[in-house]
Parts: sequence; C-alpha cells; structure tokens
Amino acid sequence: MTTTETAPNAGLGPRVRALREAMDLSLRDLAERSGVSAPMLSQVERGETSPTLQVATRIARGLELRLSQLLRLDEDGAVSVVRRSERRKGPGARGGHSYEILTPPLPGQRAELSRHTLLAGAVTGGPGDPPMHEPGSRETAVVESGTAVLVCDGSRHELSAGDCVTFDADLPHHFENPGPDEAILLAVVSAGLRRS
Repeated sequence: MTTTETAPNAGLGPRVRALREAMDLSLRDLAERSGVSAPMLSQVERGETSPTLQVATRIARGLELRLSQLLRLDEDGAVSVVRRSERRKGPGARGGHSYEILTPPLPGQRAELSRHTLLAGAVTGGPGDPPMHEPGSRETAVVESGTAVLVCDGSRHELSAGDCVTFDADLPHHFENPGPDEAILLAVVSAGLRRS
C-alpha cells in the first residue's frame, strides 16, 4: 500500500470520534495534535470521506495510537474473552496482597480491570507493587467481600462489601484490610482520562 491509498473505512469514523471524546478533545484540539484540519476530521468522523493512509497515520498520532491500533489491524475481532485460566497474575503475593488482571492486553486499551485479594492486615503499594498510576489516571474499585480502607492522598475511606469508590489514581494511595477475614476488590484503572 502507498500513503495515497485510503485506509480501510469499516467503522473508522465512529471509532475516531469515540477515541477523541474519551480523551476529552474537541475537533480543534485533535486538529492541532494531528496536523489534520478540523473540517477533514469532521468528514472522517461522519463517514463522508475515507482518509489516506498518511492522514490516518496523523490522526492516529494525534490520538496517541499506532495506525494499526486505530485501524484495529492487530486485533482478532470486536469481542475478546479472557477465561479464568488465562488471567494474568501480578508478581506473586506480596505482604498478603495478590492480584489478577482480568482484561486482555489489547493495543490501545485505556482501561484495565483487576481482582485483588488482601489477607487480614495486608496493604497494597509495597515494594514491587507501585501505588500510583500514570498522570491523569482514575481508578474505580468495588469491595466484593470483606472490608477495606482506601488511603488516598492522606485521607482514609472505610469500605464494606458492595461499596464502590472512584479516585484520582495518580495520587499516592493504597488499600488496607483491617478486618479479620480476607477482602476482595475489583478495580478498574482508566489511563489518562482526567486532563489538567
């Protein structure tokens, strides 16, 4: 393929729009980041035109993706299933904390779901268990069983089974299990969605 050939267009417009909106970018913002004019971006998003590979590459860069990620060339399909036996495990139990990543390692994925087990008295965020995520990250956690305390930027938040908390994950934070039983948390980290 040459750079003047058009990129495959199946669902490209809505995908560009969804990615742009997820990054909280206006058409003008993406135009500045990609070097593609706002009117051209608007036509692509509405499916009125198919961009050349060169233009699609510039749009991908503006969205902080590779062209193959934007066009989903390196994905097997629209649905990915991770079986229980296929979960990626964290680096072993550290201080009574272990976790599994439940989402597949897809390119361009901006969120990750994990399941954390905390034994009685365990704390997350020790050596080899980094307590912060990239700038702009947000985390939502729900306590599946047991009790937990979120300590975020110096503030303590007590959580019981069924409670859900959302916080800025780029701040210093950790979870503690003050109870006598193990606690299980499900956590979703969304990368770089909060803009300063």
